[in-house]
Amino acid sequence: MATTAEIEQVEAKIIAQQGEKSCDKYDYLIATGCGVVAGLVDSFFVGMPGESKLGGWTDAQVDKAVMGFGKICGWNPRAGKEKSISSAIGFFERHYSVNYDQKNSTEVDGLFKMAPQNHHMKSLAHAPDIIGLFFSILNQFTGTATFLDNGQLITIQTDTQELQGHDFLSKLFCGTVNWFCHLMSDVAGSSGGRGKENGSRGSGIVIPFYELFGLCDFGSFQVGKDKNTLAVLATKAFQGGYDARWGLTMSIPVVLCDLSIRFIWSVRCFFGKKKPLVECVPSQKYPDLRMMLLIGNGSLCLVDVVDAGIRSGGNALVFFMHLNLIAWYKFVKRSIAELIIRFDLSYGDLAIYIEKINQELDQQLQMLRQIDYEAYKKELVQINNISCLLENSQAGVSKIYQKLDEMGVEMQFHSSEEFEEKMMDDTFVLEL
Repeated sequence: MATTAEIEQVEAKIIAQQGEKSCDKYDYLIATGCGVVAGLVDSFFVGMPGESKLGGWTDAQVDKAVMGFGKICGWNPRAGKEKSISSAIGFFERHYSVNYDQKNSTEVDGLFKMAPQNHHMKSLAHAPDIIGLFFSILNQFTGTATFLDNGQLITIQTDTQELQGHDFLSKLFCGTVNWFCHLMSDVAGSSGGRGKENGSRGSGIVIPFYELFGLCDFGSFQVGKDKNTLAVLATKAFQGGYDARWGLTMSIPVVLCDLSIRFIWSVRCFFGKKKPLVECVPSQKYPDLRMMLLIGNGSLCLVDVVDAGIRSGGNALVFFMHLNLIAWYKFVKRSIAELIIRFDLSYGDLAIYIEKINQELDQQLQMLRQIDYEAYKKELVQINNISCLLENSQAGVSKIYQKLDEMGVEMQFHSSEEFEEKMMDDTFVLEL
């Protein structure tokens, strides 16, 4: 619990540092325009998995990367299989198997619901981030498998898989290589699924840290006729193609927005402001550039959420799958970083200030809870009745006075005649 002195200290920092206001109106217009254009690209060319005009291209690039890395690792396909993604995936599956690759509920003793379409999300060791690496090493060394399902961390015993290496460090290195190469076998789907004619793109791996949605066992979101928690919603989105390959697709408008702003900023600095070339290199040390990137990213997110809301039709799953999480991640990250830079705030300072905001929100909530909503509804009905009388040209003034009298409104006059009479009286004082 932050003390009053700590809160006042943070507020003093914010007041003292107003930030450098170096952006002009053209900077704001450029940043907003670049963000909106990127948002339109996101809306019309990215869209959602299964309906994207750019999704097929990024899937193809991932396939090429898997096959290229496979050749580096020793994949030597038969004649006619040089461009077979299923053959490359099969190579990684055979040579880099792991003990935590359970695919359905029966393989985890029915402890939780799991299917081949979502086991890459529920198995923490399949995540392409530091969390995935940690649990992969842990699972390989201990002969276990760790899963995250609806807010619960579940660990089961598996068959022990002997790692190569003569000591701890060599085994650690082999475990890391095994983790990465196994991810390469999963990132483009399974060999069985990709090898079928007219087969689907398969279930890939999650976007980095996307697996943490499994902790979000809260909320109630409408999906068809059902209500789902955020964890279930994110899992369904992953099953629908919201994987790491889709993360690359979502990155395209984000990169477009970033590069276009940086390019225009550099051109304006060199030709417009006549700065030396060395000062026209776009870096984070320039406050005006940081602000332009933040505004551009925010404009992209605004277009993204409006588009998702329009296209969702009230379906939370469709809304989620239309959201560009990469853009939102960049926006939140840039916002926090800018606060820290502008106001010289530490993460501890931010925590204190957020706590103060929460306290203020709690106070406002308590005030809202004290409102007598039943009395408000009655007053609203009475106001509507008066409004109807005022709009009715045939309703006489006397009826309005009568209605006000029935409502218990204290009046200085009760008819139009009385009003005119008192207005002519010089001693009459009108009370407002």
